[in-house]
Amino acid sequence: MEQLFNSLDPSPFRDRDLDAEAESYLVSWAQELPRDAALSMSLHLAEPCKGPSGWIGEAVQRYFAERRRLKLAELRALLRQGRSSLAIGLVFLVCCLLLSQWLQGLRPDGMWASVVRESFMVIGWVALWRPLEIYLYDWWPLWQRAQLLGRMSTMPVRVIPAAAAGS
Repeated sequence: MEQLFNSLDPSPFRDRDLDAEAESYLVSWAQELPRDAALSMSLHLAEPCKGPSGWIGEAVQRYFAERRRLKLAELRALLRQGRSSLAIGLVFLVCCLLLSQWLQGLRPDGMWASVVRESFMVIGWVALWRPLEIYLYDWWPLWQRAQLLGRMSTMPVRVIPAAAAGS
């Protein structure tokens, strides 16, 4: 039990956090399995449990459900940042393209005028880098982790008492 739950967490057992190393081990174990594989956990106790042990499975499921909720909140915040970054980037791009067109009207010839016009166009498109990175790549790992944590929050947890572990 000491290896599974964080000993510094003062919460009642049902609301306790898992130990960081135990969580890391369990999540890495679950990641190795196929996405459609049914998850289950068997917990072999080294010492007899005082009282009923049904709360242990509930505590593990609650922990992973809370982690999933936090990961989905992180995903929503990232997508919100992506929306505002995209809006800012598009406005900036339009301004850069308009400036480039305006400069072409002022001074259509010359190498420096061409360099400045092209620079505005490139800078405008580069302003969209981060929003596109968010929408193309950054959201996916958060979604996958939330899905995994969701599966772990519903996995059955079987507790095998110390006396039964040896037989």
